[in-house]
Amino acid sequence: MRHARVEIEGAIHDATAVDGRLQLADGRSFAERDVRWLPPLQPTPRPRTIFAVVANYTDRSEHLAFTPPHEPQVYLKGANTLVGHRCRTWRPEDVTYMHYECELAVVIGRTARRVTRADAYDHVAGYAVANDYMVRDYLENYCRPNLRAKGRDACTPIGPWLVDAADIRNPMSLRQTTYVNGAVKERGNTSDMIFDIAYLIAHLSGFMTLSPGDVILTGNGGGGVGVHAGDEVVTEIDGIGRLVSTIVGGERSNA
Repeated sequence: MRHARVEIEGAIHDATAVDGRLQLADGRSFAERDVRWLPPLQPTPRPRTIFAVVANYTDRSEHLAFTPPHEPQVYLKGANTLVGHRCRTWRPEDVTYMHYECELAVVIGRTARRVTRADAYDHVAGYAVANDYMVRDYLENYCRPNLRAKGRDACTPIGPWLVDAADIRNPMSLRQTTYVNGAVKERGNTSDMIFDIAYLIAHLSGFMTLSPGDVILTGNGGGGVGVHAGDEVVTEIDGIGRLVSTIVGGERSNA
């Protein structure tokens, strides 16, 4: 099943996908453009922890010309970074290079502490598409991303759907495609991950507790193309969804 969280006339609702529309628990249905999409996280609306994995794809390591690490390189992000489908993401006025990163997001469904790789998938609620935008100007290095590079408000669209784990037969063999203004700019496949989903869950839960609603952003392959104000970026993962975001200029206002 595909789950969404949306805002309609100021009220927040959980919804599911039925015949190409969003259906609420009360039976009402809405077209995709008639709602404001929120991050589709369940069972909790906001994660306690967001893990982002650095350079977790073989082609990304080749592109950056460094030897893959012996264990995952991971940093943490705040919940303020997440925003929903059809969102706006701000491109700071002072930067020269900001790019997309199409990533498979893994959402934890059960508390995980010291789980084995064999049991790791039992702790997954589902999967979503994420676009973890990076401002390259602010980057210190790829193994220690500067907070401003990936920690800005609304810099990580996620959604539209959270797809139940049981509905994805093999999350480690999914095509990833990124479009900018309708043109294909990047293709990849989750099979190119250096550290697979089971490894990441076992590794992280080996030294800290993973809680329901926590998110693991599993990384991106290739080298992202720069985006600018006015660009529409679509990140798509087969079987998971098609996530749309629009780049706008300037820093996010307080309005």
